[in-house]
Amino acid sequence: MSSSEALVMDAGLARTLPLAVMRLRRRLLNERHPDNDLSLGAMAVAAALEHHGDMALGALAQRERVRPPSMTRTVNCLEEGGYVVRRPGETDRRQVIVSLTDKGRETLRVDRARRTEWLAQRLGQLDEADRAILSDAIPLLEMLARA
Repeated sequence: MSSSEALVMDAGLARTLPLAVMRLRRRLLNERHPDNDLSLGAMAVAAALEHHGDMALGALAQRERVRPPSMTRTVNCLEEGGYVVRRPGETDRRQVIVSLTDKGRETLRVDRARRTEWLAQRLGQLDEADRAILSDAIPLLEMLARA
């Protein structure tokens, strides 16, 4: 394959891969538990707290790439629903630390279980060779996401 043919192929892949990934993401998001009324942004904040532990409100805003007032509104909604709690910082009492509650953890668990079940059923419909291709692609997709 010539370098110009490779560039054309790479350009085609660069157009189609994001579309496929976004469609799969959208489909997975549609499989949310019907009792879950949290916004996707609120779910992302809860997931960040689950993954990274308690966080200062400002650090949480920075991690989620939103402005602090937007994060305050999201945390207010999560707190009103019992998904998170706030407390003052230990060294700086002006700082607000946000923690995930058991209800927040359970909401994430149930939501993930539903999406995982849906995807497992779809993967089960593929033959072994196609599942192997997807499995082999995971490290490459992770590498692209980190680049």
